[in-house]
Amino acid sequence: MGEPETLQPFTFELVPSQREAGGYHWAIRKHGKLVQRSDTPLPTETKARTQPLAMIKRLRVGQVNW
Repeated sequence: MGEPETLQPFTFELVPSQREAGGYHWAIRKHGKLVQRSDTPLPTETKARTQPLAMIKRLRVGQVNW
C-alpha cells in the first residue's frame, strides 16, 4: 500500500496502478473508513496528490454532522 498522509480526521493514500503502468490511484478515509477513491488511474503522482487534497477540502466544508 501507499504512504498515508494525514489531514485530521481524514487520511489519503496513493498507490501505483496495477492496470496502467505509471498511473496512480488514491483513497480517502475518515477514521479508517473508506469515504472516496479514484476509479480511473491518474497519469502523474502530482495529479494523484492534488485531486484528493481538493476533495478533502470539499469534504471538510460539508463536515457538519460527521
